[in-house]
Amino acid sequence: MAKVSVEAIKTLREKTGAPLGDVRSALAAADGDEAKAVQLLKQKGFEAARKRQDRATGAGRIDSYVHHDGRVAALVEVNCETDFVARLPEFQQFCRDVAMQVASQRPLCVRKADLAPRHLEAAKGMSKSREEFAEEACLLEQPFIKDQGQTIAEYLTSLIAKTGENIVVRRFTRFALGEEPSV
Repeated sequence: MAKVSVEAIKTLREKTGAPLGDVRSALAAADGDEAKAVQLLKQKGFEAARKRQDRATGAGRIDSYVHHDGRVAALVEVNCETDFVARLPEFQQFCRDVAMQVASQRPLCVRKADLAPRHLEAAKGMSKSREEFAEEACLLEQPFIKDQGQTIAEYLTSLIAKTGENIVVRRFTRFALGEEPSV
C-alpha cells in the first residue's frame, strides 16, 4: 500500500463524503489513483448496504416537492433506523431530492420487484427489454437528475455508507394538474 498525501485524502473525502479511514485506505489500496479509490469506496458502500438491508427501519420522514409553478408535486416516504439519522441534513436532502426525482421523472414504482405484470406487458408493446423499461420505470434504477453519473440506488447506497444505517425508500406518489391518478 502506498503512502497517501493529506491533501489527496481531504480532496477525496470532500468529493465522496466517505469516512476518513475509508478514504485513506481506498487511496492507499489504489496507489493514490483517485478514480480507482472512488470505485473501491463505492464497492465498500454496496457491501455495507447489503449487510444492513435486513435491519428494521421504523423511523424516517415524509417529504415533498412542489414545482415552482404549482402544477406538479410529489410526496415520498423514506425510512431509516433511528430519529437521529432522520434529522441529519444529508438524509433530509436525500428525501427532497427523491421527491424532486419523482415529480420530474414519473417513475411507476420504487424497485424492479414492484413492477406489475401490466407494466411488463406495456414494455413489450414498446419493444423495450425488461432492463430498459425498469431503468425508466423504477425509481431506484433511474439516473439521478442532479448527477446523471449515478442512479438513485447508488445515491441511496452512498447515504447508507455515510450514516451506517439501513435506509429504504418506502413509497411515493406524484400529482400533476389534469392527469388522472394511476392505479
